[in-house]
Amino acid sequence: MPRPSLEEACTKIVATVGPACSTVDQLSLLIDAGVDVFRINTAHGTREQHQQVLDDIRSASRQSNFETGVLLDLAGPKIRLGNLKVDPYECEIGSTVRFIRGDEATCATDLTSSYKKLIDELEVGNRVMLADGTVTLTVQQADEECAVCRVVAGGQIRSRQGINLPGVKLSVSALLPRDIDNAIWGAQNGIDFISLSFVRCAEDIQTLKQLLATHESNALVIAKIEKPEALEHLDAIVEATDGVMVARGDLGVEIDVAETPIAQKRIIRVCKEKMKPVIVATQMLESMHHSARPTRAEASDVANAILDGTDACMLSGETAIGDHPAKAVEMMNRIMLCTERELVHNMADRNYTNRVHPITSAVTHAATNIAESIRAKLIVIATRSGGTAWVKSKSRSLVPTLGASDAPATLRRMNLLWGIKPFPATQLLDNPAFIDEVCRWGREHGYLQTGDLVVFVTGSGVVKKAHNQLLVHTVE
Repeated sequence: MPRPSLEEACTKIVATVGPACSTVDQLSLLIDAGVDVFRINTAHGTREQHQQVLDDIRSASRQSNFETGVLLDLAGPKIRLGNLKVDPYECEIGSTVRFIRGDEATCATDLTSSYKKLIDELEVGNRVMLADGTVTLTVQQADEECAVCRVVAGGQIRSRQGINLPGVKLSVSALLPRDIDNAIWGAQNGIDFISLSFVRCAEDIQTLKQLLATHESNALVIAKIEKPEALEHLDAIVEATDGVMVARGDLGVEIDVAETPIAQKRIIRVCKEKMKPVIVATQMLESMHHSARPTRAEASDVANAILDGTDACMLSGETAIGDHPAKAVEMMNRIMLCTERELVHNMADRNYTNRVHPITSAVTHAATNIAESIRAKLIVIATRSGGTAWVKSKSRSLVPTLGASDAPATLRRMNLLWGIKPFPATQLLDNPAFIDEVCRWGREHGYLQTGDLVVFVTGSGVVKKAHNQLLVHTVE
């Protein structure tokens, strides 16, 4: 079915690109299945590979005739093991290993790290988590040369696996030189969203925003919440950022895994209060790496995120390296559609954002309530920047909504806004022609028929930077 489609889910789908969907045809298939935003993970691959992925995404978008958004995920200060002397190595409970300086392990029980200051910043009693939290160490002794650790939860570790340090205050910057280089590349290539890993405070977000501003980028910054410090400064971070990702992989290791569901709900709640889009990520349909169907628990996980108020759900390995990338996207869309039938829009909801003129917010809220009261078939919002559509998306009204723009970058950014279907308009400045363009599209695709009501939100030009015109149109 051609996109935008009024029959697709309101909740957006973010899909990670990898070997399982590396061709233009494969990416186009995922777009047709419902992907709104593609994620490029800079933790893997070279600059040349990232450029090829971006080129392929844009080719696939043209092939599918749909402006798909692109999210560039900066790796941030992810700390990893160096190369092990014995790979893999079995850490047995009660045994000891030690972190040493340098890049080469001299024996099987010696571990090295990509973070050169690790030994300086570890203290006796600190916990060290390896292999996604399956292996736990406690620091027994620390001096200038090494940190001796006892294994308290055993398991197998491999070279280059991640190291998590719950509660350890690290001096490493949130933006490493490679992240700065990748962010500049993203700015120069018109990337739509740039996510920052391991955010700890609002200043981390402001630093990235300042960097992007110096390169005249309009990319929206997404703060990945995956550290205890981020939860401590959550309100300030959400205030500073353009959007948030609940990065449950590292978050579930950095904090008690039992606390992760409540942390997710809290993050979503704060994002709703501050009108910032939020993405829930990691292991949403994990079993679909190899299975053609998800588990019931996974389906419930996706549904609960939607009921809590997430704007988007993200697929990682399911599309990047899984056996069934298109089926994973289709299943995600099915779960979203079923869950959204249970959502109820509160017409008294009156959240405001400083992204748009107060008149725009008031008119958009009124348009939504009128559309629901008269049972309009469609709401159409004309927007240059996407700000007006941003206000509408936070209302959670189920009246199908088009975000119409003649700016490709705006169309791509609206792909992260709940319930907004990006519509490429060619007559935005001429209201009668614009209305005719939308109605003709609706009739051609079977969404509108004679007598249907459509609510339009546009600008009259009387108030600068404000959408102050609300029209109720009857389809002829």
